[in-house]
Amino acid sequence: MALEDVCSFKERPVQHKWFSFSSLGDAAIPFPKSDYYNLRLETSENNCGVPLHFFIPPLPHSSSFINRPLSSFCPPKNSMTVQRPFRLAHGTTTLGFIFQGGVIAAADTRASAGGLVACPAVHKITPIHSHLVVTSSGSGADCMLWERILIREIRLYQLRHGHRLSIRATAKLLSSMLHPFKGTEMCVALTLCGWDNGPKLIYVCSDGARLQGDVFSVGSGSPYAYGVLDRELRWSLSKGEAISLAREAVFRATHRDAYSGNNVDLFHITAQGWSQRKREDLKEEYYRDKEKKGKKKNDKLK
Repeated sequence: MALEDVCSFKERPVQHKWFSFSSLGDAAIPFPKSDYYNLRLETSENNCGVPLHFFIPPLPHSSSFINRPLSSFCPPKNSMTVQRPFRLAHGTTTLGFIFQGGVIAAADTRASAGGLVACPAVHKITPIHSHLVVTSSGSGADCMLWERILIREIRLYQLRHGHRLSIRATAKLLSSMLHPFKGTEMCVALTLCGWDNGPKLIYVCSDGARLQGDVFSVGSGSPYAYGVLDRELRWSLSKGEAISLAREAVFRATHRDAYSGNNVDLFHITAQGWSQRKREDLKEEYYRDKEKKGKKKNDKLK
């Protein structure tokens, strides 16, 4: 185990306390392999020599368990997959861009499940360490899982080597871990926004793709956000202008995209680390925008 390596624990043989179906010989009934029991019955050198068998504990009456009829392991004949009443569509608006004052990361806070607003106040920007945050888009459960895995791996690397993994290497590690799931239903799109000898912005998705750039927007609202960013983004933006631009880009996206909305979270990352602005309700941005338009209209009439 990774934690055992870090703590220098000695390896202790524990396999004698367990036994596998493969060691039962002809007396055992072959374990059925199906979609319900997709078990790997081989060993792997890449897994530190740990056998990938299906083990069962030494039960008090294990013989009765082993000699159970085959039907007891199989799913009921009348079992069926329950179809959802509607297709789950994932929607969000996240963005990140680089300017002369660092990196800005912004996202809305609406979690949707088809036409249902599952939660209006989720966190789509997650701090990984003091100089790195990630914006997440895709399946909420998948994104949360892989963010936790990434935090763990970076911390273990730091404990082993005495220094933090670079952001480029972090993106490469994440891409390598996600690539085996290419073609599955897993849906993860993370944008790494951080500072490591300069501003870094790297996009990684669940098919293993890894792209580095100066501006990224991901999610169902990204086309609308890109419209604002392409018009206003420039290197010489001040901190206030960059924050205002990110907030407006998310607002415009949520105004047109039904799967994005509610609030905007915003992080600013510099050489000193990340700082988070207070969460803002997008209704306030709407009324500010409406007031601006009213003033422009009055000026024209004059």
